[in-house]
Amino acid sequence: MSNNNSTAGQPTGMEKVVSLCKRRGFIFQSSEIYGGLASAWDYGPFGAELKRNLKNAWWRSVVHERDDMVGLDAAILMHPDTWKASGHAENFIDILVDCKKCKKRFRKDHLKGKCPECGANDFTEGRAFNLMMKTSLGAVEDQGSVTYMRPETAQGIFVNFSNILDTTHRKLPFGVAQIGKAFRNEITPGNYTFRTREFEQMEIEYFTKPDDADKCHEDWVQKRFQWYLDLGIKKENLRLRPHGKDELAHYAKACTDIEYNFPFGWSELEGIANRTDFDLKQHAQFSGKDLQYHDKVTNEKFFPFIIEPSGGVDRAALAFLADAYHEEKVEGSAKEDASRVVLRLSKALAPTKVAVLPLLKNRPEIVALAKKIKQELQKEFVAVYDDSAAIGKLYRRQDEVGTFYCVTVDVQSLEDKQVTVRDRDTMKQERVPVDNIRKYLTEKFSVNL
Repeated sequence: MSNNNSTAGQPTGMEKVVSLCKRRGFIFQSSEIYGGLASAWDYGPFGAELKRNLKNAWWRSVVHERDDMVGLDAAILMHPDTWKASGHAENFIDILVDCKKCKKRFRKDHLKGKCPECGANDFTEGRAFNLMMKTSLGAVEDQGSVTYMRPETAQGIFVNFSNILDTTHRKLPFGVAQIGKAFRNEITPGNYTFRTREFEQMEIEYFTKPDDADKCHEDWVQKRFQWYLDLGIKKENLRLRPHGKDELAHYAKACTDIEYNFPFGWSELEGIANRTDFDLKQHAQFSGKDLQYHDKVTNEKFFPFIIEPSGGVDRAALAFLADAYHEEKVEGSAKEDASRVVLRLSKALAPTKVAVLPLLKNRPEIVALAKKIKQELQKEFVAVYDDSAAIGKLYRRQDEVGTFYCVTVDVQSLEDKQVTVRDRDTMKQERVPVDNIRKYLTEKFSVNL
């Protein structure tokens, strides 16, 4: 998906992905009929399925397939003191300046002398800007009712540490996983869904003994890197980037980013940090509650170190879409069908698994059989029925949304009780008995699902 081979006037890799997402119902501009809301996006029918599959794959990998993990779904709104303890109220701030000529606003630490918009070198004095979004609780707006939309899901795990220990009786090491919305009043959102003010996180807080934290951190780095590979990301488009000491957050001992080579360049997909024992100590101090772990074998009490793999659902979805986007020439096809766009999503992530297509929609018996097959298949797979175009266009349409198999019902199906199954990637076709179609597809999907 590199733009290195692009020529002037041709759409870039990112433009092609964006166009596909709008055209095929993956992602829409929020409130588009009112002119849209900057940096806010709605996931359409196929995008919603992709995100659901992505989150299910993550949850299955980090919770259901492990013996040392549990889940949590914490509230978005939290007590305001949470953000004092975490440091967000005081430190989650950008210094902003305005260009006096073009009136554009920028982060001061991102400027390199001249205004990137107009080239001027005349800025206002820097002003502190907190990235947390404020909201009010209750019917009356006053200072006492002010709280914040959470800027991360992690704090919900930390403040529930004792609750989880008391109810699950976990022993170190163990982790807590959570998927949820977070909000940051970003000044420079952009690159489509990569950086937005409202986003969804997949976060793990893994509690371990301090002496084991370094090894635990490295283990999680490798496990999270492999997860993206297992779901189909090309290895050459992924890399690990350890943070330098000057990049680390004040609470972190180490952090490694998993980066993806987006069409707009290498950017972070997920960060895996060693947060030390900072978080539980802070919340213990501000709340007055004992948040230490009691090791009943050694009778020691201490604050565990925390390893945090934190990734974005929206960023991951964008990476999988960009990586799966593929254009190819089709040998032996009619001139108008000589090329196709195919979304090579993995079987686990593909929004639709099967499409059932009648060859002739003006033949009631063919339509009836096709709909009957669809009803049978949808008991096990996400299946769709489509008779809105000629078969060639229907195939191309399903290729573009990543549907793995197309089942075509034709005139011959009425006689031999067989249908044609077409593979998305190879485009090979095979005749399969109607009575055997569900079993046939189940066996196909059992491999690398």
